[in-house]
Amino acid sequence: MDVAVLGASGNAGSEITRELARRGHKVRAIARKPDAIPTLPGVQAIAGDAHDPAALAPLIAGSDAVISALHFDVTADTLLAALRQAKVGRLLVTGGAASLEVAPGQRLIDSPDFPAEWREIAMGGIAFLDALRSVEDIDWTFFSPAALIEPGERTGRFRLGTDTLVTDDAGVSRISFADYAIAMVDELEAHRHPRARFTAAY
Repeated sequence: MDVAVLGASGNAGSEITRELARRGHKVRAIARKPDAIPTLPGVQAIAGDAHDPAALAPLIAGSDAVISALHFDVTADTLLAALRQAKVGRLLVTGGAASLEVAPGQRLIDSPDFPAEWREIAMGGIAFLDALRSVEDIDWTFFSPAALIEPGERTGRFRLGTDTLVTDDAGVSRISFADYAIAMVDELEAHRHPRARFTAAY
């Protein structure tokens, strides 16, 4: 596939770019600092700013899908405007974990020990997902990670879920960026969660 990755120089974006290249996809790796994008076969590093739909649209036009690994200062409306202008019909989003349920009707962000310093960023992710849920003209997928997503080994061994936080026997929810990237590219290829959210953790 021809895939545009937004935020391709960041932790998640760079791992997703590596995983796409590993599987032989053609990658348009877009970031404000393209020098930080991994140099890999099939990867074209492109300078771009996702805050401007009119400027982003020609960079993604002709791609089969866009994978966003952007921070949530870029809103769903802004990103969707670029896809509509470019006539790209599929969007996969590196989402947040805060809206996942830890008990029926209780989101992770509602937990008393949810870090206060993460709340503003987390609310951006929740707003992004809420905006996507009313979208019918773009085939979107929102991929919430585990509660902890961090550098680590590429194992290919993790469990999938939908709207509930996935934890291990000790109650810990975590995944490496490398395994998160595997799950993201698996979703790109298998298309199991159209217009839906899913999650993955060990």
